[in-house]
Parts: sequence; structure tokens; C-alpha cells
Amino acid sequence: MKKLLLLLNSILLAIGTCGGPLVMRLYFIHGGNRVWLSSFLETSAFPIILIPLTISHIYNRYNNPSGIGNNNFVSMKPPLFLASAVIGILTGLDDYLYACGIKRLPVSTSSLIQSSHLAFTAVFAFLVVKHKFTAYSVNSIVLLTLGSVVLALNSKGGDRLVGESTKEYVIGFVMILASAALYGFVLPLMELVYQKSKQLITYSLVMEIQLVMCFFATFFCLIGMFIDNDFKVIPREAREFKLGETKYYVVLVWSAVMWQFFFLGVIGVIFCSSSLLSGVIIAAFLPITEVLAVIVYKESFQAEKGVALALSLWGFVSYFYDEIKEARKMKSRETELPQSLHSNT
Repeated sequence: MKKLLLLLNSILLAIGTCGGPLVMRLYFIHGGNRVWLSSFLETSAFPIILIPLTISHIYNRYNNPSGIGNNNFVSMKPPLFLASAVIGILTGLDDYLYACGIKRLPVSTSSLIQSSHLAFTAVFAFLVVKHKFTAYSVNSIVLLTLGSVVLALNSKGGDRLVGESTKEYVIGFVMILASAALYGFVLPLMELVYQKSKQLITYSLVMEIQLVMCFFATFFCLIGMFIDNDFKVIPREAREFKLGETKYYVVLVWSAVMWQFFFLGVIGVIFCSSSLLSGVIIAAFLPITEVLAVIVYKESFQAEKGVALALSLWGFVSYFYDEIKEARKMKSRETELPQSLHSNT
């Protein structure tokens, strides 16, 4: 069951990683200009989680008719609720930083910068949850960091959007990098919450955590929308949207859905495996997002992007090779242990 959940959440994470940035960029390309609205959409579809949460609750009650254990629809205790709320606020801030960057950068560029979050995740996983480094994981971090450095050197090149100043480009670059760093911290923090929780972490509880996180992230962005007067501007922006008023709202809805796939996939992968694996899956699909952006939006693909992409892919291969080696070692130890016990008896 856990392997099946890992596969399902990996698919959701892959869809969200590729679809979220593309749909968000579509909004900005065709006349959208509200950063706080885009931030809000990244978590606002959280009521969708009530569907699988309800199914899970019905399944648990059906398989536990005696009532032994916790069959309550809400099983989260106050300490876990508080931790989820704090992470939700951090997620809301990360949403804002990311939306600021996407507004100013092509998706192909922002995706490559965002891939550096694997390096941040690895470092914070080491500091927060004591994840061990190997030569291959260090190599992966170095390569991903070099990829971002190569893109930074391209800030004065032809990658800027039409009419955009170098200053705006640099701001977008810094915002995406800050978003990658913050989310690289959030993932291990979420894993730490799982480890330190005094409750039994079930998949139903994971969905409750996601619900609380997204609620507080959405509320954080909602305050920003009120301050920035987004609600007054949205009707006018919809009328002026290049694809038409109806498609404006369709884009907003699909943006929200895609990002909810992303966040649900992230916490599911952390539950089934680790924060570092969720970071690797995100990083592994970012180059695919870049290629899709070049194809769909006709974005430029300069030599610097090619070099950065090659470094990123090299980093991914290095990490996955390390994971395969470690898995083989673990399997070998598990096989040798019963044999040694048998020989001792």
C-alpha cells in the first residue's frame, strides 16, 4: 500500500511540477499582473483535499467497525496543528517569492534556477533531520549550484522578457533563488514534524496536515491581496485578458488545481519516503518543464541554458546513482542479517 501511495503521490508531484509553472506563466503572458493573486492560487484549491480525506475516513470506519482506535474525521492534535500552521505561513511567503520570480522570468530560466532547491533541501536535511551526505550527493549539490551560477552570468543577455530592464531580471532571479532556498528548508522541516509528532502519522493525518498548511498559506496570501487591492482589479483584468474573460477564470482555476497536485504530492512523498526524495522528484522534472516552456511558449534557449541544463541533469544522475547504491547496500545487509542469525543458532 505504501509503495502504491508513493507512486500515486509521485505522479501528482510530477504533474504539479510541470503544470503549475506553465499555467502560472500563461496568466502573466496574456495580461495578468497580480502577484498576490498568483500566490493565492498556489494553495487556494485546498478544499479538494476534503474528497480523498472523506474517502479515507469512510474506508477506515468500514474496516474498523468496532470503533477501536481513532475514527474521528479530524485526528490532528493541537501541537501538530500549530506546527502545520507555522509551515503554512512559510509556504505562503514562498508562494509570493515564487510568483514574483515567475512574473519576471521565462519558465525555462526559472525552472533551472528552481532546481537549485535540491541543494538547499540536502543541506537543510543534513542540519534538521541528520540526513547523511555521500560523495555523490555532494557532487550533485555542487553541480546544481554551478547551474544556477551559469544562469546568473546570463542576466545581461537576451533572456530578458520584452521591455524588461536588467534590474527587473535580477530581481526575478533573486526571488526564485530565495523561493528555492525557503522551500528547501520547508521540506526537511515537514519531515521533522513527522518524526517528532507524538501521534501516529497515517496518510489521513498527512492530508489533514496539508489542509491546515494550505489554509494558512492561502490566508497569508489573502491578506496580501486585500492590501494590494487585487479584488478591485480582478474584474477589469479579466475583461482585458488577451484570451478572453472566460478563459481568464479557467486559467486561474487550473493554476490552483495544478499547484494543489504539487503540494499534495510533496507531503505524500515525504510521508512514504523522505523530504530529500520529494526534492529530487521536483528537481528531476524541472528540466522537462523547461523543455515544455521552450516548445509551448517559444522561449529562447541560449548556450547558457544548455550548459545549466547539462549540469542539472548530471547532478540528478549523480544523486540517483547514489540512491541505487545505498538501496543495494541496505538490501544486502537485510539479506546477510538473517543468515548470520541462523549460523549463530
